[in-house]
Amino acid sequence: MKQAYQIILLLIAASLLACTAKKNLPSNSLFTGSSAGQAFQIKIVAEGLGIPWGIDQLDNHTLFVTERHGVFSRIDIVSGEKTLITGLPPMYTHGRAGLLDIAFPPDYRFNNPEKNWVYFSYTKSQQDQGVTVLARARLQQNTLIDWQDLLISQSASNKNIHFGGRIAFDNSGHIFMTIGDRNERDQAQDLTNHIGTILRLNRDGSIPADNPFINAPAARAEIWSYGHRNPQGIAYDPKTDRLWANEHGPYGGDEINLIEAGNNYGWPIVSHGKEYSLDHAQIGEGIEKIGMAPAIKTYIPSIAPSSLLFYRGNAFPHWQGNLFSGALKLQHLNRISLDNSGSAIAEERLLRIRHERIRAISESPKGWLYLTTDNGSILQIKPQETP
Repeated sequence: MKQAYQIILLLIAASLLACTAKKNLPSNSLFTGSSAGQAFQIKIVAEGLGIPWGIDQLDNHTLFVTERHGVFSRIDIVSGEKTLITGLPPMYTHGRAGLLDIAFPPDYRFNNPEKNWVYFSYTKSQQDQGVTVLARARLQQNTLIDWQDLLISQSASNKNIHFGGRIAFDNSGHIFMTIGDRNERDQAQDLTNHIGTILRLNRDGSIPADNPFINAPAARAEIWSYGHRNPQGIAYDPKTDRLWANEHGPYGGDEINLIEAGNNYGWPIVSHGKEYSLDHAQIGEGIEKIGMAPAIKTYIPSIAPSSLLFYRGNAFPHWQGNLFSGALKLQHLNRISLDNSGSAIAEERLLRIRHERIRAISESPKGWLYLTTDNGSILQIKPQETP
């Protein structure tokens, strides 16, 4: 009896401690954590969305979110209220196709007709096959107007996977968009189409005169780099003028690459990944080859990377200059520390306690992070408030 009584007392004490701990957290906080000596807290901003594929924001009050099945909306960060935005075109939504990324240029100005374009990637039907499209429109209250397809890519396939679609801007008026290999792996080495490439355009859809293949016979002049499998994240660092991308490997071999003009990143000739078959045979000719750019980081086993963000904010000073990648398969937020040369020197896996596929990442003007997950949630990461 004495032993049973002691166990009951211990359980009561544990319960009281748990209640006290909860009272010390803000009421809207899910949990807290720390990284690089910085305490943070997580809260749910919104729930019930359908695979929120892209996310961006202009201020600290509103998120703009795309849902892959073809819904665009704004989310009030405080209340979580969702307001639908109309004006989208018809879309091809089979498999992993649909409405993909949303991105506001860094110099967006609502009242300036030269700078009030919002950019999207999506898939449209072309002879019953999906192709990745770069588009833009103007936002007028809760309606998109003046929709323009800037580039309908040469990426048709009857395979409904590996569409790419992530968007980034540089400091010089250019826009980048990723396109996957569409599960037509050999096409990623063929410059006559857009399969397995990263594209670079002017913001009006025209081709920059200094693109690397603009004078190459038969090559698509929009191509900035090639030899990619399925680049699902792209991020630009304005301080160093560096462009980064992550991409899915097959069975192992996910990559983060420093993207430079004209580079061939090897797929499927070189890869750290293996075949999905039972024997997990080597793909291509090995893991490196002269003339093909090596990854700055590889993941074995695969984490299934998604959106990529280069952190510039002041809210978390020790994260400045780090890359953040969502992880779908291994369900965490992946933080990569870089040295001055752009080499990956350390990695941290955050939010594993959530067990959620992190799909997209955005940084607010305050330097807080907003994440979307495949179960339809939007999460906020900010510095921990002191009780």
